Amino acid sequence: MDIRTVFMGSPDFSVPILTELQKIVHVVGVVTQPDRPAGRGRVMQSPPVKLLADSLLIPTIQPERLSEPWAMQKLAEWSPDLVVVAAFGQILKKEVLDMPLLGCLNVHASLLPRWRGASPVQAAILHGDLSTGVTIMKMDVGLDDGPILTLREISIREPITGGALSDNLSMLGAKTLVEILPSYINGMIAPYPQDHTNATYTKKIKKSDGLLDFTLPAQDLVRKVLAYNPWPGAFFSLGDKLIRVHEAHAHDTFEAEPNAHYIVNDRPALGTSNGLLVLDLIQPAGRQPMPGIAFLNGHPDWLKMEN
Repeated sequence: MDIRTVFMGSPDFSVPILTELQKIVHVVGVVTQPDRPAGRGRVMQSPPVKLLADSLLIPTIQPERLSEPWAMQKLAEWSPDLVVVAAFGQILKKEVLDMPLLGCLNVHASLLPRWRGASPVQAAILHGDLSTGVTIMKMDVGLDDGPILTLREISIREPITGGALSDNLSMLGAKTLVEILPSYINGMIAPYPQDHTNATYTKKIKKSDGLLDFTLPAQDLVRKVLAYNPWPGAFFSLGDKLIRVHEAHAHDTFEAEPNAHYIVNDRPALGTSNGLLVLDLIQPAGRQPMPGIAFLNGHPDWLKMEN
C-alpha cells in the first residue's frame, strides 16, 4: 500500500512491529530515542529500532523531545498519511496527532483499559494476571485512553519473565497490526471507545524498583523477580554487596521471620511475611550467575549472615 507512514519506537519490543509494518506500507521515516551509554564501558549504543531502520535504509531522527522545532520540521517534511507508535517513550502532542490524515495508531502491550502507561507487561506479571494481550488503538491527547481498533488476548503461563512475555506480545502486536491495517485504511474498521471506569495505570520503572522487600509475601517477590527480568532485575543487599536474583520460588509451608536466612533443599532462602523466598539462580556483584546450591557451598556461614 502506498501509504506514507512514520514509525515511532525504540526498544526490542518495537523491532518486529517495524519489520512487519514496512512490508505493507511505505515507511518514509523513523523517530526513535537518542543513543545512550550502556554497559560497564558506558559505550554509546543506538536503540534497536535505529539499528533496524539503518539496515532497511529508512531515514531516522533521534530527538530528545519530538516537540523540538527541527524534529517537527522533519516530521512535516515526511508528510505522513499515518503514524504508527510502539513503545516510543514520549507523549505525542496534539500537533503531531493531527498531522496524519489517518491518525496515529499505537500498539500497546495490554488489554486496554487495563494497564495504561509505561510498564504494562511488568504490571501484568506483578499483579498475577492470568491473561494479557495487545491493543491497537487510535491515539488521542490522553494516556493510552484513545478508541480501540482491536484487541488480542493471550494467557500468561507462569513462570514467565517480563522479557519473554514482552517478546511474545511484540510478535502478537506485529501480526495483529498488519492483519487489521488494510481494513482500517479502507475505512472498514470503526474504533470504539474504552471503558474508562475500568482503567488501571502503570508507572515508569526505575532501577531502585528492583529492590526486594522481604516484609512482602514470598509469592509477590517471585512475581517481582520474574517481572523485572531482564531489567532492572530483582536484588537485595548482603552486607555491603548487592545480590541479583535471576530465578527463585516460594516455599509456603514454613512460618518465617522476614529477612532471616534459611536453607531449603540445599538452597539459600530468605524469610518473608508469608513463606520463604528460595534462591535458585543468583548473581553476586562482580560475579557470573550461579545456582543457589553453588552459592551456598561458598558461603557455609549463610545462616549466620545478615542482609
